Amino acid sequence: MSNRMAIVLAAGKGTRMKSSLYKVLHPVCGLPMVEHVIRSVKQSGVSQIVTIVGHGAEKVQEVLGDHSQYALQEEQLGTGHAVLQAKDLLGTLDGTTLVICGDTPLLTGETLTELFDTHEKSGAKATILTAIADDSTGYGRIVRSANDEVAKIVEQKDAQAAELAIKEINTGTYVFDNQALFNALSHVTNDNAQGEYYLPDVIELIKADGDVVSAHIMDDMDEAIGVNDRVALSQAQRTMMRRINLAHMRNGVTFGNADSTYIEPDVVIGNDTVIEAGVHLKGQTIIGSNCFVGMNSEIVDSQIADHVTITQSVIEESIIGERTDIGPFAHIRPNSVLGKEVHIGNFVEVKNSRVGDETKAGHLAYIGDADLGKKINVGCGTIFVNYNGKSKARSNIGDQAFIGSNANIVAPVNVGEKGFVAAGSTIINDVPAEALAISRTEQKNVPNYWEKLSKK
Repeated sequence: MSNRMAIVLAAGKGTRMKSSLYKVLHPVCGLPMVEHVIRSVKQSGVSQIVTIVGHGAEKVQEVLGDHSQYALQEEQLGTGHAVLQAKDLLGTLDGTTLVICGDTPLLTGETLTELFDTHEKSGAKATILTAIADDSTGYGRIVRSANDEVAKIVEQKDAQAAELAIKEINTGTYVFDNQALFNALSHVTNDNAQGEYYLPDVIELIKADGDVVSAHIMDDMDEAIGVNDRVALSQAQRTMMRRINLAHMRNGVTFGNADSTYIEPDVVIGNDTVIEAGVHLKGQTIIGSNCFVGMNSEIVDSQIADHVTITQSVIEESIIGERTDIGPFAHIRPNSVLGKEVHIGNFVEVKNSRVGDETKAGHLAYIGDADLGKKINVGCGTIFVNYNGKSKARSNIGDQAFIGSNANIVAPVNVGEKGFVAAGSTIINDVPAEALAISRTEQKNVPNYWEKLSKK
């Protein structure tokens, strides 16, 4: 295998997107398009990547970081001119160079590897990634010679009737002998209607030198899509969703309705887990085996252990222990850790808290900035009062404590092991272990109140 390099074209503004966001940064399943491209390129064995940036250069560099080197195309003078900006970084090197657009998020590492392999085995100076299209309208056609080599690329507007009937199209992705690429680029002219330097002209120059140009036909035409507007962005999103969900199904995950389930690329799901319709799984989420994620739940950057049940709930940046059940309509906010066999019921919110094994909060409670031990009962309507208007404080509840309904735990406060808080109490002082805390005003009954009220 020769030294493999890549040039990613990401300098275009993308005016057809009609957006203030730089085109290649528009997300597909949660990742910027150009990040999908870089990931696939790295999977193909490339040792050096140069991304050509222009509009929004700083933002692209912020997203990709040290996964690439960068070259600036100050003026957008065509694809050939864009590739030429990498000459200072790559121009003197021997090896094979991939040229790929930053708005092609569906190209896979496997396809790019096959493209490299085809090129290196053929001895060609250039290899074009092509596809067989049912409808080739708008694409450049690949015209082959009698010995099946690429004779030329004919653009739609220049094609004759017989050429228009060709189904093999140019995807705009190429592999070149690096020296041949930069030698040919030095001879490309802008003698065309747009006054730009076009990369496909390199193919003609290589052919003119008597060198071989080959083509590799990709298996899946869907990978070839280039995203230039919101319609294509939507198509890319749907295709990526199907690809991701299919991979999970093949790994033993059951979907209630895969077409309505959104899962981002880095999510990991164990086998025998069931994912119902409308679920969104985002970021670096890991879900164990034999879990159930009910419809319309959302899980972001969280770790879910085995045998967990989540019903119509939201979980963010949290850790959930084995056999815990959550929901319906619960909200687990960032920095929460739930132990094993915890029950968080309907309309319960947990934020920045630790909840010990077998602790239960059945309904209508807020647990914020608190550390709860094991086997605690948190009654309906309980509020952990953690904010005084200026700063937040924490509360600690010992193992097997009982918090009665409609209690207010005003932080900072400690409730000892097996401590009891009576329903309706507002607790502002520590509760010793095994003690009962009651904080209620004396009840007063006003006789004949209905009669007095009705006379008003």
